[in-house]
Amino acid sequence: MSNMTPKERITNFFRKEPIDVMPCFSGMGMVTVQAIDQMGIRFPQVHTSAENMARSAMTSAEIYGFDSVVIPYDMCTVPEALGRGISLYEDSEEILYPTVPSKWPTLEDVEIPEDFLSKGRMPLVDEAFGILKSQSDGRFALGGWVLGPFTMAGQLIELDILLKGTKKFKEQVEDFLDKMTHLVTKVALHYQTLGVDYMNIREMGTGTDLLSPRMWKNLVQPNLQRVFHALAFPKILHICGSTDMIIEMMNDCGADALSVDQKNNLADSRKKLGDSALLLGNFDPFQTLVQMETDQVEPVIKKCIDSGVDAVWPGCDLWPAVKKENVEAYVQAIRKYGKGASPAVGRV
Repeated sequence: MSNMTPKERITNFFRKEPIDVMPCFSGMGMVTVQAIDQMGIRFPQVHTSAENMARSAMTSAEIYGFDSVVIPYDMCTVPEALGRGISLYEDSEEILYPTVPSKWPTLEDVEIPEDFLSKGRMPLVDEAFGILKSQSDGRFALGGWVLGPFTMAGQLIELDILLKGTKKFKEQVEDFLDKMTHLVTKVALHYQTLGVDYMNIREMGTGTDLLSPRMWKNLVQPNLQRVFHALAFPKILHICGSTDMIIEMMNDCGADALSVDQKNNLADSRKKLGDSALLLGNFDPFQTLVQMETDQVEPVIKKCIDSGVDAVWPGCDLWPAVKKENVEAYVQAIRKYGKGASPAVGRV
């Protein structure tokens, strides 16, 4: 078995070229309290300092042997830059992610400033990407992400306004989602110019437990196709929730890999997609890494691999307050059961 670096392993993975072992990585945040405690800081501080953001990502990867570092951690960087404000909960001793305190009340109120990439914490995230590229010495693959157009819309207006408007104000809704598509594309392309090794579009809130397949096809798929058409390789589409009924439409969006969460039937998705598609998923990170007993973790990871994934991915961000022993078991299980070829990626 060759001894690839984490970055080489992930680079080959997306090219569907042989690798030594299944990579342990994600397209969502993988920061852990163990790294934060080691740094001597509090959780809110990872969101407001480029050095803390970069170092916490790298320290988490070093502690557990992750193959990637992924930033930013919260969903509010873009809404904040658009003028919607941010609640950071800096005085809280609990783990609370930043939230958007105010949304636009109507579709007509939405305004996207041309220079939003220079506003709020967007420059801080840029700086953190630069630190990771310079200080990781190419050891880790660098992942970036941005919300998909429909999910981004939900951060900026109340979704019931959008959904109710699909019949009464169809042109306004289409115009608004067009703005969201341009916005998401601009952010994703910007991160790619900064040198991320892969880009994840997180259209999280569009599973079929929230939207019907017909609504997904009409409101979500066309805009995702435009986003992925504009982006360079490698690019991933991630959707939370139920995706069994839309997995084939997801595969037609132009992404190089698909990521699903624990509600997806992986074995059925693999049958529908065939062996050439890169499929990522699909364990529940909170249940598996926070709530379970340590000896329960390995079977969960093995089941993902046995069901036909090319890489085991969490269904969402790792909850920072993970059990150390559980994360160790998660990584060890991937290395143990990921030595054999996956459907789309061979082994050296």
